[in-house]
Amino acid sequence: MATIRQFQVTFDCAEPERVARFWCEVLGYVVPPPPEGFDTWDDFKRSLPPEEQGAWFVCMDPTGVGPRLYFQRVPEGKVVKNRVHLCVRAGTGLVGEERLATLEAECARLVALGAARVRLLPADGVNESCIVMQDVEGNEFCLD
Repeated sequence: MATIRQFQVTFDCAEPERVARFWCEVLGYVVPPPPEGFDTWDDFKRSLPPEEQGAWFVCMDPTGVGPRLYFQRVPEGKVVKNRVHLCVRAGTGLVGEERLATLEAECARLVALGAARVRLLPADGVNESCIVMQDVEGNEFCLD
């Protein structure tokens, strides 16, 4: 029987801190305190060898409920659609025009942060509407 209760979501990206800070704004996450012995994350980064500086960044749910997000620098760029994506639940419990208005307002906020709107998937009688989007490095996510 599985006993794992916590997990982390890892993003491969070119600019870990930039992508992490975007997701902090999207989800209301925060950057954790720097490691012990360092006043700031910049102080910590400067202590690393040049090739490791900026190689990763982390953000976390301030309530401790959501998963930690880890962003790691990789040399290759994104070339195909994600096989796994996040669904940002902005319209939970809403239906019809009320849901769509809420999604559109949140979409506008995220576009202002650097996200891109891809397309609206309208309600089809089985599923409610959602908006497919991309983060600042082109990773797909759904606003639902």
